[in-house]
Amino acid sequence: MPDSANERSTTASTAEILKRVEALAPLIEGQAAASEDQGHLTDLMVESLHGQKMFRLLLPKPYGGEEVTPATFMQAIEAVAQLDASAAWCLCQQNGCSMSAAIADPDIAAVVWGDDPAGALAWGPGKSTAVPVEGGYSVTCDLAFCSGMHNSTWLGAHCLVIEDGEPRKWTDGKTEVRTMLIPKSEVEIKPIWDVIGLRATGSDGYVLKDHFVPEAHSVIRDKEEALTYRSPLYLFRQTNLYASGFSGVAMGIARSMLEALKKLSIDKRPRLAKMVLKENTVVQAEVALAEARLNAARTFLISELDDIWATVLETGKLTVDQRMRIRLATTHGIHEAKGVADAVYDAAGATAVFNSSPFERRYRDIRTVTQQMQGRKAHYQTVGNYLLGGEPDLSSV
Repeated sequence: MPDSANERSTTASTAEILKRVEALAPLIEGQAAASEDQGHLTDLMVESLHGQKMFRLLLPKPYGGEEVTPATFMQAIEAVAQLDASAAWCLCQQNGCSMSAAIADPDIAAVVWGDDPAGALAWGPGKSTAVPVEGGYSVTCDLAFCSGMHNSTWLGAHCLVIEDGEPRKWTDGKTEVRTMLIPKSEVEIKPIWDVIGLRATGSDGYVLKDHFVPEAHSVIRDKEEALTYRSPLYLFRQTNLYASGFSGVAMGIARSMLEALKKLSIDKRPRLAKMVLKENTVVQAEVALAEARLNAARTFLISELDDIWATVLETGKLTVDQRMRIRLATTHGIHEAKGVADAVYDAAGATAVFNSSPFERRYRDIRTVTQQMQGRKAHYQTVGNYLLGGEPDLSSV
């Protein structure tokens, strides 16, 4: 089993990762429109992100990964989202998927990521089953929302294992679900991503019928005993890092919109108004409140991630309580960012509706972020029930 014990001290810092984003900033921003037009990230965008190892932030070090901390990861995604939300979303999704290298057969992980500097994995939800056959599984699936699949080299399918016509179960009585790793070359993309926002994520789908997947190409997620590579980062569940990163996407969008409003306010004088926006007391108050909401939500999330990370390093485990704290802080961040974006969009007036403005695409993007699973307000109920002593629902934390 690979071990990072001698490598952990060399993990890239937040400042180092943000410098990489800064170096890419003109290109990411410059390619955003072209990516949206074609429905997925441009080749130049993808190549440049790979060049700075941005798809490898959560990948284990033995396979060429960075293994950054959760808080660093969130801030990296946030910084990219200020430039282009779709690029940030794909980075978050595919980085989360790359955590599978820590539970995969080391030889397979090396094939997917270690031997290919542009190796990337994507997956999405849907109906998927796997029937055990000699040497592996026969997979049938109809999947969607596979963000980043156009620039991936492998695709995943979370399959319910069916044996003798019934779902197979673990010894604890829970149904067995295995994630199958499938070369993208074996799959035909099903175009379904015709949406209002995050258009360049290319979150399309694919269908397979009785497709053979070797046993070694299956992994079991969210079971610590399944780890083939041990490091503190992989005590966190993929859902924890998805939530952190997607909250960063929302906050990055809101920050860029807020900064754009500040610039607009210098010269814009609304029709029939006697003063420019920056002199309007309503706008002044909205900007102050937006700063407070966004900074408070961001600080809350980073503080929680840093504190939980320090505790995990000390104890060697991630608790249910800590998972609930991540879910609360990430959901709060997404919805505070949405509130800021709404206020900014209103204050910008008619300027915001033009495609040429710095508001229109970003507003569509953040509204799409909140429609995704990570943005559900139902997460508040999950956490609230737990805080009040109820039986914890761990399905989304």
